[in-house]
Amino acid sequence: MRLYILVFICLSSISMACADIKEDKNTAITLSNEVTNGMDSLIYSNPKNYTFTLEKTEGATNIEVSSYKDMLDLFEKHQYTPESWQAGIREIPRIYLPIIGDKWGQTTSKEITTDNKKRMFFRGLAPMILRANELIMIDRNHLKNIRLSFNENKMSDDDNKWILKLAKLYKVELNENGITTSTLDELWEKVDIVPLSLALAQAAEESGWGTSKFADKGNALYGQWTWGENAITPEKQRKELGNYGIATFETLQQSISAYMLNLNTHKAYTSLRSKRAELRTKDQKITGHILAGQLTKYSERGEEYVKGLRSLMDYNLLSPADDAYLSDDPPIYLIPVAN
Repeated sequence: MRLYILVFICLSSISMACADIKEDKNTAITLSNEVTNGMDSLIYSNPKNYTFTLEKTEGATNIEVSSYKDMLDLFEKHQYTPESWQAGIREIPRIYLPIIGDKWGQTTSKEITTDNKKRMFFRGLAPMILRANELIMIDRNHLKNIRLSFNENKMSDDDNKWILKLAKLYKVELNENGITTSTLDELWEKVDIVPLSLALAQAAEESGWGTSKFADKGNALYGQWTWGENAITPEKQRKELGNYGIATFETLQQSISAYMLNLNTHKAYTSLRSKRAELRTKDQKITGHILAGQLTKYSERGEEYVKGLRSLMDYNLLSPADDAYLSDDPPIYLIPVAN
């Protein structure tokens, strides 16, 4: 099976985005019938499974590209252009870009205009972020149905197993009473989306617009720390903080998935989840600008980091991205070929 997944961007700055990046084989599942019937997406237990959800989509097409111009032409063909965006069109085609690696940072990004570099960055990344949120919402909607009909004494075996997987994945501890209302409530706060504007801004900030030397090594977007074999040691590692490294990923989707799971589980971002839940309760829009205010612990820069993210969102007019959604049309996979 060929894997045409967007591997686009990596790191340029060291952040405090701490997370223990490990593959949990005990919770890894294969996505097949469970995904197609909308009952089990759980991609984060094994991000590689994301590939299967894409590969099995009927009507998917593969298109060869040899340069960024080919991709821009395809974007235009599908009305994925600045003009369409300015006209208020928020539908985004499921165009999934291939690996760019070191060529992007070393040559292409230097040969094109700044505007085109940003367009490639944002438009290339947006479909994957929206797809990750789409899969989160599959889990959230299933969780919603379970919460609405929950009875501790009448829970089906399938629902029980599914909640146990979800609880392990989202680091929700169960007491001696097993699955309770409080278990579901805690999951309800954690299993939720990350606004597109915030995910785009952090990717730009953490990866230096994809021009970092890590771009061809780690396929990492969000500067997550880890301890273990699958890590790249930064040149200016602060020894007083231990032998940490920057988490690496086989695909961009794994990087996005790990980033969202990190925000949805790590204790450093409890306030972000609480703010998001508050917005939900008040039936208010979840925006990147609002949630960015809860990320003072993502970077050692603290409040300055938050100001930088909001400035980046404002300057690049990213707020409307929070209204974006994926097209219902089949996905397109771009296959890189030599010039």
